[in-house]
Amino acid sequence: MDILKKPFGYEPALTKADLKNAGKKKGPRASDWKKTLLRIWQLVDEQRGLLIVVFIMVIISSLAGLLGPYLIGRMIDKYIIPKEFQGMLPLILQLIGIYVVYAVTLFMQNYWMVGIAQTVVYKMRAGAFNHLLKLPVSYFDKRQHGQIMSRLTNDIETVSTTLNSSFIQVFSSILTLAGTIVVMLSLSPLLTLITMIVIPLMYFAMRWITKRTGKLFKEQQAALGDLNGMIEETISGQSIVKAFSQEEFVKKEFYEKSKRLKNVGFWALVYSGYIPKVFNFLNNMSFAIIAGIGGIFAYNGWVTIGTIVIFTEYARQFTRPLNELANQINTVLSAIAGAERVFSIMEEEVEDDVGKLPEHFQIRGEVEFRNVSFKYESKNKSDTVQNLNFHVKPGQTVALVGPTGAGKTTTMMLIARFYDATGGVILIDGYDIREFKRSTLRRQMAFVLQDPFLFEASVRENIRYGRLDATDEEIVEAAKKANAHDFIMKLPNGYDTVLKADGSEISQGQKQLLSIARAFVANPAILLLDEATSSIDTVTEKKIQEALEELMKGRTSFVIAHRLNTVRHADIVFVMKDGRIAESGSQQELIGKDGIYANMLKQSKGGGV
Repeated sequence: MDILKKPFGYEPALTKADLKNAGKKKGPRASDWKKTLLRIWQLVDEQRGLLIVVFIMVIISSLAGLLGPYLIGRMIDKYIIPKEFQGMLPLILQLIGIYVVYAVTLFMQNYWMVGIAQTVVYKMRAGAFNHLLKLPVSYFDKRQHGQIMSRLTNDIETVSTTLNSSFIQVFSSILTLAGTIVVMLSLSPLLTLITMIVIPLMYFAMRWITKRTGKLFKEQQAALGDLNGMIEETISGQSIVKAFSQEEFVKKEFYEKSKRLKNVGFWALVYSGYIPKVFNFLNNMSFAIIAGIGGIFAYNGWVTIGTIVIFTEYARQFTRPLNELANQINTVLSAIAGAERVFSIMEEEVEDDVGKLPEHFQIRGEVEFRNVSFKYESKNKSDTVQNLNFHVKPGQTVALVGPTGAGKTTTMMLIARFYDATGGVILIDGYDIREFKRSTLRRQMAFVLQDPFLFEASVRENIRYGRLDATDEEIVEAAKKANAHDFIMKLPNGYDTVLKADGSEISQGQKQLLSIARAFVANPAILLLDEATSSIDTVTEKKIQEALEELMKGRTSFVIAHRLNTVRHADIVFVMKDGRIAESGSQQELIGKDGIYANMLKQSKGGGV
């Protein structure tokens, strides 16, 4: 690839017109920065006293930085030029003391501010993560997971960096700038006016640069997010990439996105790199002006040599805070925008967990749908499920069959209250499902999905996830019931074998057996099986089917069936089509009707549909 052949080369991804008009669009900015700053201030809470101490340290260090050059100038006028060295030692000791104070206060303010910053971002990260856990499934369905992760990592890291350094720098720069102007005016208003000639030049230079860097840095962040999202998808879908031999396509897509990030980042850094160069040039020009004109003033006796020395040093201090402000202002504003993005997660409406029924209400497993309808927000034409009516007694097994998009999985989601019906009512044990706390309801349900998810933890802890207070004996018993004990004992460390996040050390069937063991540990009243054997070979399927049959005993079970031979023991089969129940009855009854189900069975020839 070209990017590999010329690693230090670049191809401008932006045209000259893009660069010329880069400042016409604003970079990332907070829409309500006052509200965001208030929320950050609220996170400081018990450390506000320490923050005030930090401000005091900044004031002291700024004053010390201003006082040092002033004493040097006075030393020149009072002792060095007249060659009166008597009494000079105390002034030198004062100067040393001032710079010691400057160094100590600088160290302490940085030390304390880092602690405050880390506490704030810890609370911000913890608050956002805790809030994420309370959000409904619909929130995650409508957003890229990579974008959510970016807010919890990149945006919070930007806030952390800004609080650690930029915040103090901005405050210190403002104080230093104000103090410098006051002292310079007190010494020589005319020389101060001459020194400030460079300010308009600085203003126009910074305006020209920041107009371009704003959009460029925004595009850089967008390109970075795009690349991160693509990498995350590729890693998550690595088996699909390899299964369809699309490595070259993915590689090409990665290089294109990476090249875009490289090119936009190149121009962003090129333009932002102009800032210190421009300020150094203007700083040197200011120094030359003061030295030249100040020399004339001193020759005519209008100012002293010491005053010129003070002015040359203050001229440097005058441009330094301007430079820091110019460098940090965009960082601070971007950090506020990042904080706002994090806080926007915390403003999302959470999934309610309230109900009239007692928290420890024991569910028997009776489920009834009365004229239930539901449609997702993104679908405007018709309901996903329409006028569903059925009644399932405790302990019955219900099979849901039908084509993709018929509403099978949505029906299960409604039972678990991942979504609430938009019409009709769902009853559990005769009570409106909305009278249950969601946590009470889900604690007595268990899912076994088509693609089982395992955590990066031991086999024991993955099974225990079904019920965290389960004992080791209960975990082993659940594994035996799930036909998982034998293969677990063959693992390097048995139940203590740590699995990777993707569970790549074990087969798909073994993952499914672990998920069934997890469901056994949960001991649910209602069991929801979503095509639990659809991607399993027939040999492993037999073990899984035996485990599922044992798991379903005495429990109300809803089974989405991919292979029709897996529903032969179901008490009721619902054939779904276009969000409705087209046929219902036992398998034998449906075969006798010679309708939709019978045709599906003939076409499947006992296999999958």
